Amino acid sequence: MRAFLKNNRQAPRKVRLIARAFVGKNVAVALTELDFMPHKAAKSLRKIIASAAANARQTDASATDESLIVKNITVDKGLTYKRYMPRAFGRATPIHRESSHIQVTLEKVASKVVEAPKKEEKKEEKKDEAKKPAAKKVAKKTAAKKAPAKKATKKTETKKETAKKS
Repeated sequence: MRAFLKNNRQAPRKVRLIARAFVGKNVAVALTELDFMPHKAAKSLRKIIASAAANARQTDASATDESLIVKNITVDKGLTYKRYMPRAFGRATPIHRESSHIQVTLEKVASKVVEAPKKEEKKEEKKDEAKKPAAKKVAKKTAAKKAPAKKATKKTETKKETAKKS
C-alpha cells in the first residue's frame, strides 16, 4: 500500500517539514488536516496520501480511511534544474531549482476505540505533580574583586605639600 510522486517541483527540505507531522496518523485525520494547511507541499502530500489509500482499497476491499495509518513518508532529492541569471559586469550567477521524490507507505491497523481520560484521573495527576519538591537552585559565589589601591605619584605629593604650605 504505497504511492510515489516523482519530480515534485519543490525543494525536499520544504516538503519534509510538512511530511513529518503526519507519520503515524490516521489517513482520514491526515487528509482533513492537509486540507486546511496553507503550504504548497500540503496539496501534493494530500494527493499522494489519497492515492495510497485508493491503492490500499484496490488490493483490500475491507480497508477504509479510518483503518489505515501513515506508516512512513520518505522525501528524497530529485532532479535539479540549473539555470543562470545575467548579472553586472558580464557575470552570471547560477540558479538551482530543486525537485523531490515522495513515497508514502500506509499500514492497515485494527480499529481501536480510544476512551477519553476521566476528569478525576487528570486531577490526581496534577496533585502528584504538585507534591514533587522543587529543585533548589544553587547560586555560585563570586569573589568580589577589590580595586587596587592607587599609588602616590610625585605630582600628587607635591600638590598636597604645596596645599599644606599655603
